[in-house]
Amino acid sequence: MIRRGFQVAARLGHHRGLLGAPRILPRLNPASAFGSSTDSVFSRFLPEKTELKDDALPNASWCLDMLCLYQEFLEKTKSSGWIKLPSFKSNRDHIGLNLPSGLAVSSDKGDCRIFTRCIQVEGQGFEYVIFFQPSKKKSVCLFQPGPYLEGPPGFTHSGSLAAMMDETFSKTAFLAGEGVFTLSFNIRFKNLIPMSSLVVMDIEVGKIEDQKLYMSCIAHSRDQQTVYTKSSGVFLQLQLEEESPQ
Repeated sequence: MIRRGFQVAARLGHHRGLLGAPRILPRLNPASAFGSSTDSVFSRFLPEKTELKDDALPNASWCLDMLCLYQEFLEKTKSSGWIKLPSFKSNRDHIGLNLPSGLAVSSDKGDCRIFTRCIQVEGQGFEYVIFFQPSKKKSVCLFQPGPYLEGPPGFTHSGSLAAMMDETFSKTAFLAGEGVFTLSFNIRFKNLIPMSSLVVMDIEVGKIEDQKLYMSCIAHSRDQQTVYTKSSGVFLQLQLEEESPQ
């Protein structure tokens, strides 16, 4: 997603006249961030009924800390405005819309998967769940890295943490303001993460300006005594298109 974001930014600057600014970069009104357009985004992203598998549900590999925090946030969904986000295998399943025709690509690959859902064995790769609070435009991700994400012996690979942050940024940006592509992503590593331990990521949207969402993230231990990383990202707002009828 990061590379694609840079490509989009370059194409928007170089071919904006060819593609047409209103179609590729429509002026999204921040004041209507939770109006009918966003209602539609939420209804697509959070279907009431679906046969798709939700991978953001507890399984036998989850550690006690992760299970406890999951239950705490699940309670917050009842009264504090938090929403538990489902996690399907592909962004096609989440979004249900197409990129503008100038950016769309065709693919004959039917089994596409989000990178953080590519390891299907429970507990071995990315175990995570994201909770989102629309009114404050912030998210919390509970992440438990498995042994297939090893970096230094016994610790988590820094690239897997960066991927998890980018994925959480992207879901937050899309729901908070139709952010689609990563334009920039900066990360500072503070401490190593023991494998199979819980990482709590706090993500906030700082501002939405010039069709960009500016975001920050702090990854820390459950007791907040250890900070693992601090990062920031910028996402591009982009109006997606309805699928053409066959």
